[in-house]
Amino acid sequence: MSLKEEAVEYYMNGGYSCSESVIKAAIREGLCDKSLLSAATAFSGGMSSGCVCGAVAAAQIISGMHFGRENQFGNENTAREKAAFIVNEFKKKYKVTCCRVLSKNLEGIARKQNCSKYVADACDILQKLLEVKV
Repeated sequence: MSLKEEAVEYYMNGGYSCSESVIKAAIREGLCDKSLLSAATAFSGGMSSGCVCGAVAAAQIISGMHFGRENQFGNENTAREKAAFIVNEFKKKYKVTCCRVLSKNLEGIARKQNCSKYVADACDILQKLLEVKV
């Protein structure tokens, strides 16, 4: 199962939020440490305020782990370039990263089904980003 498929499965059927689902799948793929799962909870539902999409935030967390300061593949500038890449790629498709806008007027299963595409796309963007480390 791919990162995207796993994340969507966790999101739709595993009881995990959007941000947790991306991190949980990334843990299983060896892309990050399991300690990040509990941190991802705070990013659910647009940080519980409707701000940035939790799936996008999770992709940012993993990107930062790979390209951030004190990492063999990155530094502050690299991490910021990668962060911009994630946001720009997501916005190309959806115009915004705001959870409140992306899920406007949706609740329950309708919201889950809608947001599952954001989980999938955040994973695709993250995989694209991680293909080239330098």
